[in-house]
Amino acid sequence: MTVVFTAVTRFDPKCEDWQKYIDWSGLTQLREVISLDGILCPSVVDDLTDQDWQYNVHEDFKTHLFHDLDYLLRKIDGIPQVNVLAVIHEPTTTELTSFLDSRFIFRGFDCLETDSGISALVNCGGFDRAFASTDLSEYGLITGHAKAVNVQKTLQSEYPNEPHAQCGVWAIWQMVRE
Repeated sequence: MTVVFTAVTRFDPKCEDWQKYIDWSGLTQLREVISLDGILCPSVVDDLTDQDWQYNVHEDFKTHLFHDLDYLLRKIDGIPQVNVLAVIHEPTTTELTSFLDSRFIFRGFDCLETDSGISALVNCGGFDRAFASTDLSEYGLITGHAKAVNVQKTLQSEYPNEPHAQCGVWAIWQMVRE
């Protein structure tokens, strides 16, 4: 998959449930959750219009992802508390190094359940046989590609009956300026 874009609700200390989440998760190092997790950081694109279908990804659980950044930015104009993200599902090393848009900064990798989009890293209470909370950055992500792939494989092998452990690796860049 090539780079695609999405807009999600920010989840940071300004949010009402932030402290409750930190108390539950124990992830005291977080300054913000940057994720595609649909519960913590839901997409701001709720209902798709006919025009959206010209620009979005036509796959289950990916219709909130868009091929055209300019279209997405126009669509979300004026919506507060938004994170615009560039993402790649199951990225290769070549794909990671080929995305060079200076408006975005690389934040790390998330492991998202294939069917639900729940983050195994920040929304499942932890999987101590796969990763430690200290493996996560201040954004709730794993910073190294090899480490993320290892966590993905370990989740699947150590927790074969846990749906949240059956996940894909997503590379995530955050837009820092338009």
